[in-house]
Amino acid sequence: MPRIPDDELDRLKAEISLVRLVEGRGIALARQGKDWVGRCPFHADETPSLVVTPSKNLFHCFGCGAAGGPVDWVMKLDGVSFRHAVELLRNDLPLAAGSESEPQAVKRSTVAKLASPLASDADDQTALGQVVDYYRATLLASPDALAYLEKRGLRDAALIERFRLGFANRSLAYRLPQKNRASGAAVRGRLQALGVLRESGHEHLNGSIVVPLCDAAGAVVQLYGRKVHDNLRPGTAYHLYLPGPQRGVWNLEGLQGCEDAIVCEALFDAMTFWVHGFRNVTSTYGAGGVSDELLAALVACGVRRVFIAFDRDAAGDAGAEKLGALLVERGMEVFRVRFPKGMDANEYALTMQPAQKSLALALKQAEWVSRGVRAVDADATETAVTESEIVGQFDENLAPSAGDDASSQSSFLAAASDIEAEVTDAEILLTINRRQYRVRGLSKATSAEVMKVNVLVRDGTGFHVDTFDLYSAKARAGFVAQASRELGVSEAVLKSDLGALLLKLEELQDQLIRGVLAKQDAQPVMNDAELQSALTWLRSPHLLDRVLDDFALCGVVGEEANKQVAYLAAVSRLLPRPLAVLVQSSSAAGKSSLMEAVLRLMPAEQRIQYSAMTGQSLFYLGEQNLKHKILAISEEEGASQASYALKLLQSEGEVSIASTGKNAVTGNLETQTYRVEGPVMLFSTTTAIDLDEELLNRCLVLSVDESREQTQAIHAAQRSRRTLAGLRAGVARDEVVALHQNAQRLLRPLVVVNPYAERLTFLSEKTRMRRDHEKYLALIDAIALLHQYQREVKREACGSAVVEYIEVELLDIAQANALAHAVLGRTLDELPPQTRKLLGLIAEHVRASCADTRMKQSDYRFSRKTVRAVSGWSDGQLKVHCARLEDMEYLLVHRGSRGKSIEYELLFDGLVDQEVPHLMGLIDAEGLQKYGYDGEKSGVKRGKSAPSQGQVSPKSGVSQGAEIVENAEKISATVAPVDDRLKNALPVNDAAVNRSRTRGAASLLAAASASTSEH
Repeated sequence: MPRIPDDELDRLKAEISLVRLVEGRGIALARQGKDWVGRCPFHADETPSLVVTPSKNLFHCFGCGAAGGPVDWVMKLDGVSFRHAVELLRNDLPLAAGSESEPQAVKRSTVAKLASPLASDADDQTALGQVVDYYRATLLASPDALAYLEKRGLRDAALIERFRLGFANRSLAYRLPQKNRASGAAVRGRLQALGVLRESGHEHLNGSIVVPLCDAAGAVVQLYGRKVHDNLRPGTAYHLYLPGPQRGVWNLEGLQGCEDAIVCEALFDAMTFWVHGFRNVTSTYGAGGVSDELLAALVACGVRRVFIAFDRDAAGDAGAEKLGALLVERGMEVFRVRFPKGMDANEYALTMQPAQKSLALALKQAEWVSRGVRAVDADATETAVTESEIVGQFDENLAPSAGDDASSQSSFLAAASDIEAEVTDAEILLTINRRQYRVRGLSKATSAEVMKVNVLVRDGTGFHVDTFDLYSAKARAGFVAQASRELGVSEAVLKSDLGALLLKLEELQDQLIRGVLAKQDAQPVMNDAELQSALTWLRSPHLLDRVLDDFALCGVVGEEANKQVAYLAAVSRLLPRPLAVLVQSSSAAGKSSLMEAVLRLMPAEQRIQYSAMTGQSLFYLGEQNLKHKILAISEEEGASQASYALKLLQSEGEVSIASTGKNAVTGNLETQTYRVEGPVMLFSTTTAIDLDEELLNRCLVLSVDESREQTQAIHAAQRSRRTLAGLRAGVARDEVVALHQNAQRLLRPLVVVNPYAERLTFLSEKTRMRRDHEKYLALIDAIALLHQYQREVKREACGSAVVEYIEVELLDIAQANALAHAVLGRTLDELPPQTRKLLGLIAEHVRASCADTRMKQSDYRFSRKTVRAVSGWSDGQLKVHCARLEDMEYLLVHRGSRGKSIEYELLFDGLVDQEVPHLMGLIDAEGLQKYGYDGEKSGVKRGKSAPSQGQVSPKSGVSQGAEIVENAEKISATVAPVDDRLKNALPVNDAAVNRSRTRGAASLLAAASASTSEH
């Protein structure tokens, strides 16, 4: 609510005689020196205790303590609020202070009640019109409201008179009869029903400039209010309408008979056009508030072309697109007025002077959107109107203002598209009315909300240079003021130059942003040779072996299982639930090299890589920016603040955050939701030995080989790069990388169906194996997805949708089993791989030493120096892993003879398998062969019968044995080709896995032989 000015309060206190107010209420006062005394009306006063001091115009009661001035007297005596008391006293001005000796000299001595602005018998329509008339009167008497209109460039007598603008200052309720009276209850009830008063009795539009909206008959049907003060409580709406349906069309009379109309987003923008001579303008109810009544009015008025002058922001662009579509449907031609980004019509007119010419220029440069279909438009061309047409349309409204600066007009009316600009990588050179402008830094301003550049202006020998944001009005004003002093050119001229410069730079910035976005979203186009090479690679019979070979060509040695798993995890980005990979090793062991090698083989547009992430950075990446992509983070520790969001993204497939922000339309604080969709494949590295349990649950942990043999192999590869052969390999590496990236671009996110899924097995001893089982299944799916160009793409109708899918083969499961043994077998171990390797070295040394010295293991002691000599590891590595063995009670610490030294005792007395990790509980692929997935007979597939029962009648032992031998031969013949494929598919250096490849066939043949011997 607007505050009552102090000078007005001082005037009331000085000009209202408190003596006259007291006597006017029937209280007799007697002279006592310089004061007047009487009986106090606020308590039972038998002896006069009320003292009125005319010189100070104050009263005080020595009996009850009541005191104050004229306003306080009315408040206490009548039981009204401060503002109500002020309104009562305002109505009685001027009351002369008069002569103290002549109390009867005033015209009247009582405070009259305020007259009600509403007739007691008025209907709803009449009452709303009387409210508008009252608000209009309060506007003309309110300095704050008039000052606000002045600030917005709308303090125009014709505007106020024509559209009956008003101001709600909470005084309306004070002038209504009290609600305890029949007339007061009726009037207040009617205003509450109309929405003018709230249930509390307060005015709904209090503190707002009020704009009435009328129907076709001119009757007021809606009121709009805009708050005039910005220091309101958080959450207070700056824009208000009366409750109920949005009715009425503003300035309907101005649209009558016009072929062209301007439609603004807000009433203040529409009034901005009106006061500057563009009378055929109207407004919607905000960016999304397009009413059928407005559309019908445009059609009824014969409007053929509409200029949509909505705000230049996201909400305005979306609203303009929606309105444009509706207008095109009704046969109108649509143009979009392009203000500078972030500006509306009112701000544009206030910033770009002269406003009348600036608005005309904005209309001239309006972007053509579309043309509606009308019979009379058959020969019309779909081109934007020319400048002469625009000027012709609004010719009577474009008379130059008396105060316009001629040079300012001419410089600003030079369209941005007409300004010659010399653009280089480093700077932009422009000439505007003989003044030279040099702009640097535009290439870095790739945000539509900011244009921070370095601008140098030169005129003759004078110049001025500064770095500032061209979208900041304060920064522009500072540049113009300083440049004016430096160059000796008027501020109006430079302000006009800066307006044209801004429009030109916006044009160049739009081109820059579109180029950057197109480059980001663009997928490189493959020529025929590249396409054929990629398809040939994807159709290779031994695809995972090819992956290992290509890694070797890229210079990555060893780590065969890790390379295959990491590559397949990257492929899983196309699955609904991708894998996540965490590469673990000590510093400088090669974890980053492994990650970089895998990422290098993936297309650049399908991977996003960061060194670190802050807590909320993930939520602002964009809703679709991570979908089916790889999010790589160099160190897991660098994303510790974002770990929760990353884990949730991996588990749920999407994340969202509710954040408080200001609504661009209403200015209210409201909750805004930021959402990021997956699926996304997460890839990171870590040097930590003890991993977070949540990470272990969600990620495949790949442990880098830190053995001496691996180090020697890496050294050999590093030396090889310095040779001529290494030079040739470098060229071949680039070709391999390009081949893999092209192949990955050809992969599609198909659904993978596993017909053997129900027969697969997995460990179930620990709850974390629930997620490890999902990793195992996803690994199978990733292998099948990589082979999609070797599989038949099938289609299944699911409701109204048709789903494309491929099926898993036994070979995929065999390969997944081998990799699961290598990766999950280590992951499920309670000791990290390097720690277990150290335990094996210690156990081997202890047992050998005990055998040589014939000591018991419990009596043998050894130091870390001994372990360092046996293992060849650094002291830093040993400290970490020995501490882990101490915590897990594999080693027992004893104090040495010198007190400070440490000696160890080996408590572990089991066997340490350092050869091949093994994941218990997996069914061999050969074991699944007996189910022989048959599309016609297999019960695995829904809708097909299960295998039939055998014959009931018994057979002789000879015939039975012969049948078993025959079946065994058939089984052997069936399993053999699968077994050969498995041998080719699995790593040849894995002895344990090689032995398991033929286990199924051998067991089947053995069973057949045993059965034959029995019979």
